Amino acid sequence: MTKIRVYDPAVCCSTGVCGPDADDIMAQFAAALDKASKSGVAVDRFTLAHQPDEYVKNARVKGLLDSDGVECLPLVFIDDDLITKGAYPTRSELFGKLGLEADAAADAPQSEPASGCCS
Repeated sequence: MTKIRVYDPAVCCSTGVCGPDADDIMAQFAAALDKASKSGVAVDRFTLAHQPDEYVKNARVKGLLDSDGVECLPLVFIDDDLITKGAYPTRSELFGKLGLEADAAADAPQSEPASGCCS
């Protein structure tokens, strides 16, 4: 089974819809991960603020943090391959790497921010 592992920077939640300034890129990425999960891809997502031990357990992640600092986050892996460093992939990029079909319209910016989960 294909597995995605995401190492987010220190954020209050992984959806990106927290507070008054929701991050469209994070929200779109969270939706892409949800679709990938529903397609049978295993997804593990970690936030530096809540699961710092996961960043230390993974030698590759720890090495990147040691050499590049937190600016290297987010890190997105598919199986053992690092696919993005310092940015979230678009839905098309992620699905292309997974061999899934993506709707190009899903990469378009949202016109209205979603309501916050942590506000």
